Amino acid sequence: MNTQSYPQLRRDLYQRVIDRVDLEALKALEPSRLRSELRRLTQRLLEDTGLPFNAQERVQVVVDIEHEVMGLGPLEPLLQDDAISDILVNGPSEVWVERGGCLQTAPVRFDDEPHLRRTIDRVVARVGRRVDDFSPMVDARLPDGSRFNAIIPPLALDGSAVSIRKFSREPLTLQRLVELGSLTSEMGQLLQALVRAKLNVLISGGTGSGKTTLLNILSAAIPAQERVVTIEDAAELRLQQPHVVRLETRPPNTEGAGEVSQRALVRNALRMRPDRIVLGEVRGAEAFDMLQAMNTGHEGSMATVHANTARDALLRVENMVGMGPGGLTSRVARQLIASAISVVLQVQRLADGSRRLVSISEVTGLEGENLLMQDLQVFEPNGVDERGRIQGAFRSTGTRPQLEPRLKALGITLPATLFEPPPRRQDGS
Repeated sequence: MNTQSYPQLRRDLYQRVIDRVDLEALKALEPSRLRSELRRLTQRLLEDTGLPFNAQERVQVVVDIEHEVMGLGPLEPLLQDDAISDILVNGPSEVWVERGGCLQTAPVRFDDEPHLRRTIDRVVARVGRRVDDFSPMVDARLPDGSRFNAIIPPLALDGSAVSIRKFSREPLTLQRLVELGSLTSEMGQLLQALVRAKLNVLISGGTGSGKTTLLNILSAAIPAQERVVTIEDAAELRLQQPHVVRLETRPPNTEGAGEVSQRALVRNALRMRPDRIVLGEVRGAEAFDMLQAMNTGHEGSMATVHANTARDALLRVENMVGMGPGGLTSRVARQLIASAISVVLQVQRLADGSRRLVSISEVTGLEGENLLMQDLQVFEPNGVDERGRIQGAFRSTGTRPQLEPRLKALGITLPATLFEPPPRRQDGS
């Protein structure tokens, strides 16, 4: 049989399945029971209809229809692949994945634009949203926590575009980051100490650099007896503490009403008796409320921000504070930042796809109009190996941090070499 006819035959069989059963009633079953019922029905229809599938296609079509009903159709095998971190759909016939930090094409495709749109509609319907000509962009969350974004024509010119940031089934640990070369074990000890000492931490980096991953890992050092409130646009954090309250923003409905912003959630969180507030990403006027919280008894709070360097991160926060009440002057905004943020962690996705913690910087105060910072640890690249992987070394800058006495007062000891100056080169430089 001509293999090109398989998609049409599969659509025909899928439609027969839809016509024969009440999918809503089936979806009320336990997943294992639903899967069993679907397979039984599909196999019976294969026998009854006599559709000309060959032996291999008869096996494959049962799996494909299961994926259509219970999952994301052609994307389902990609979602099950733990080596894939991102799935990118550029129209029905072009699917890309990120594997090991590198983009590559995937051996799957949708039959056509209506097939892709049906898949998008299934995802957004589960979370009570919709995507259409009046609302052509949508954010959603998959059942496993993965982030889902879709944008449809006419805004997407070459067919609907879908971006999925997968939610790892096995959360990374600090030890695993050390094994991957993202940081050193001594740097890991410093990060844990910063959290235990209740210092306010800002994690900065570009898209896909690992900000949320690092935030998740740092949260593991929060003592179990503390009450933590998390605030996110799309819930990704998986804190292991027993006392966590998770809040998520809500976009406006089709009439433009009902929006609940991050700023509203931050302000409400202050009334919830939190010990710490963890803000998934600061991107607007909520920066003012976040800094106020850090300055008024909620030490040890953490947030992420999009920026290319640690100093750019503080500049972005300064600009966002200016969006807050009264349009604060730059000097007042910098005073607020200097008194609230203790440490900036800069993460970066390098050209080879690897992710590194490229600097740990301490905010030391305000001098005149300038925010003062000092790097404690930095990553210095020094070349590329034969496989195209970036080589480099983490080193101490030799600067003693102002926060060191606070750590010692809490009985936190760190390796003696952590803040030692780098060895001098033979040429004396």
